[in-house]
Amino acid sequence: MPSKPSDDLETFVNPSQRDYTIRMQLPEFTCLCPKTGQPDFATLDLEYVPDRLCVELKSLKLYIWSFRDRGAFHEAITNEIADRLTRALDPRFLRLTARFNVRGGIYTSVVVERRQPSWQPPAAVTLP
Repeated sequence: MPSKPSDDLETFVNPSQRDYTIRMQLPEFTCLCPKTGQPDFATLDLEYVPDRLCVELKSLKLYIWSFRDRGAFHEAITNEIADRLTRALDPRFLRLTARFNVRGGIYTSVVVERRQPSWQPPAAVTLP
């Protein structure tokens, strides 16, 4: 059965209650420029510290695919994706970086962060 884009984000129960970071790179993100209708291409870097839930990868892929035919500004689309992931997961911390390919001689990167108000990151470890 062929896959198709979807607005649904499936989750599963986090197997650990400790702080740890999940990092994903999605190099095939596409949407449309809202002014010209031309395609915009980006690599999305998602980092999050899960609380009770983690995102299921295939559903994330299909969700990201759902933007392919939508016109949206880089800033709006990055915030929309971060907000949707935050609603689905309620992560302790989430950072989404969208690195858009060159358009008119300009590279654009948009970084969005969300965190639970009470969450504090652990102290950084510096190794010799």
